[in-house]
Amino acid sequence: MKFSKLIVSLVILLNAAFTVAVLYIFHRIGTEPVALIGAWFGFTTVELWALAGIKKREIEIRNDKEEI
Repeated sequence: MKFSKLIVSLVILLNAAFTVAVLYIFHRIGTEPVALIGAWFGFTTVELWALAGIKKREIEIRNDKEEI
């Protein structure tokens, strides 16, 4: 459980850092890296979704074992 909380916290921190970096680049250059932004947030969303699926499956398995 601690590992998943660490991953979620890390993803949130990295997303915030990425947002600040993109805003800085946009301020300096004046263009928005649309493809990079889409790829980054798509990647982090899928990773968090997969982690949630793993945790959900672990909880289901634990509940099935408790019922037996």
